[in-house]
Amino acid sequence: MAVVINMPRLSDTMEEGVVAKWHVKVGDAINEGDLLAEIETDKATMDFEAFPGQEGKLLYIGVEEGQTAPVDDVLAILGDDNDDVDAILAEQKGGGSSDSKEEAKDNSAEESSTSTEESKSETPSPAPAASSNGGRVKASPLAKKMAEEKGISLDQVQGSGEGGRIVKRDIDDFKPSAAASSGSAPVAGQESYTDIPVTQMRKTIARRLAESKFTAPHFYLTLEIDMDNAVATRKRINDRGDVKISFNDMVIKAVAASLKKHPAVNSAWMGDKIRQNDHVHIGVAVAVEDGLLVPVVRHADMKGMVQISSEVRELAGKAKDKKLQPSEWEGNTFTISNLGMFGIEEFTAIINPPDSCIMAVGGIRQVPVVKDGQVVPGNVMKVTMSCDHRVVDGATGAAFLQTFKQMMEEPVTMLL
Repeated sequence: MAVVINMPRLSDTMEEGVVAKWHVKVGDAINEGDLLAEIETDKATMDFEAFPGQEGKLLYIGVEEGQTAPVDDVLAILGDDNDDVDAILAEQKGGGSSDSKEEAKDNSAEESSTSTEESKSETPSPAPAASSNGGRVKASPLAKKMAEEKGISLDQVQGSGEGGRIVKRDIDDFKPSAAASSGSAPVAGQESYTDIPVTQMRKTIARRLAESKFTAPHFYLTLEIDMDNAVATRKRINDRGDVKISFNDMVIKAVAASLKKHPAVNSAWMGDKIRQNDHVHIGVAVAVEDGLLVPVVRHADMKGMVQISSEVRELAGKAKDKKLQPSEWEGNTFTISNLGMFGIEEFTAIINPPDSCIMAVGGIRQVPVVKDGQVVPGNVMKVTMSCDHRVVDGATGAAFLQTFKQMMEEPVTMLL
């Protein structure tokens, strides 16, 4: 009996995935546990293996490398030579699945046709790329993928395929100088632009943060913190040489300890109820090439700064390498975004669902301060907390920030 493999949901926010790489090809024998493909989600690129019961000959690939498909669309079909792939696809479509299954099939057939077409002539005569309905440039899926990887605008490429269609060899042979000589490259005083494809990660960031900003009524609380003792404490710890901590590690620990004292801030809006979390999982925003990821330090209130520091470094490294697993980015109850290392003194952040609050941390500045009636050099840091007013009121948020301020100004208190 044929086995249909669908695009898996590999994260809680995943709505569609991109096949980054196939590790098998049509005709291969597939067994349970075999690595089938690498799937790019909105947060990471993950290995996808054959599950128990997914065995047989690979008869059909529904999503080519570089192509996008919604969750649950047909990814592949396993079976034997007696199975009718067309009938299986028709049955899947009839069952209410997305029309993109047929589109993926058409794209696969189109690429095969392209390969045949390219083999017919080694010296084609280039023609301007033809546009299909809607003004889009006609190009094979493989040509589109290659152009995206190389940063080539298809509008600048002459198509040598049937009807001026752009195919693989056109991308291989493309020379920017050729576009310049034809007048398509920008010159002084000429308007120009570059269209950058939106990644899965950027799509999800746009959707989730837009929902948060326009659904949750945000309000903002800003506080200035005397960091003299924190600076001295960090120096004493790091001077020992065996461990190193950052100011961000201190912030995470202070936030976690403060949340235990103010559980109302460690809550989430659930529509018909407010969920107050007993556990403290701190999301730490990490900038990556395609956008922003938020790995989670779990049970941060139960960990020391040294352990927090080690976990944050490991998670940040995985985030930048797109190796985070779902268990490492899900479940946050509060989020911290720190731009102090970029010289930003103060900013506001958009709440990261399902949290009710996010803290924006600015850089530490050396400024004149008044202590005991004297103007002396001091170190100050500003933090701004964005709050969901459906869950957290102003007085509640202010009380939390006062506790956080006390812990940062007297770091020993966060250890008690």
